[in-house]
Amino acid sequence: MNAVRLERFRWWHIDQVLPIEADVFGAEQWSPAMFWNELANGHHYRVATDDDGTVLGYAGLAGAPPDEVWVQNIAVRRDAQRRGVGRALLEELLAEATRRGARSTLLEVAADNAPAQRLYAMYGFEPIGVRRGYYQSSNTDALVMQRDTEPTGDGPHDNG
Repeated sequence: MNAVRLERFRWWHIDQVLPIEADVFGAEQWSPAMFWNELANGHHYRVATDDDGTVLGYAGLAGAPPDEVWVQNIAVRRDAQRRGVGRALLEELLAEATRRGARSTLLEVAADNAPAQRLYAMYGFEPIGVRRGYYQSSNTDALVMQRDTEPTGDGPHDNG
């Protein structure tokens, strides 16, 4: 695999993202309108692309004022998985959380998605709850995971 670049997710990436979304999430996939809404609301979204601009994966983060952020989604094309793409996207989201001065980062992950849970645990996420039947099409539970962020001294919520 060639070098991976992270760039801002723009409307023209949606057509490349939709097949990844359908393959990775199946019945739980987001519609084009949901992606348009995320972008229109100014949420922090990135795509991972290869040298020719092909989208390998994408991820999004939304703020929950005053000091929380939520990972909205992370998905990597199957033929690009296990090559550090998801890790690079997650690290970018966590860096953005720090830039925003977030005290905690939260996410929901399918209770039966052990590989994703292991990745999140490697980055300090811990389970804090379960949302029963959260993924409605499949009635799969979601594990809510949280990662607390250490204050950096330069965030908007620091008092010192």
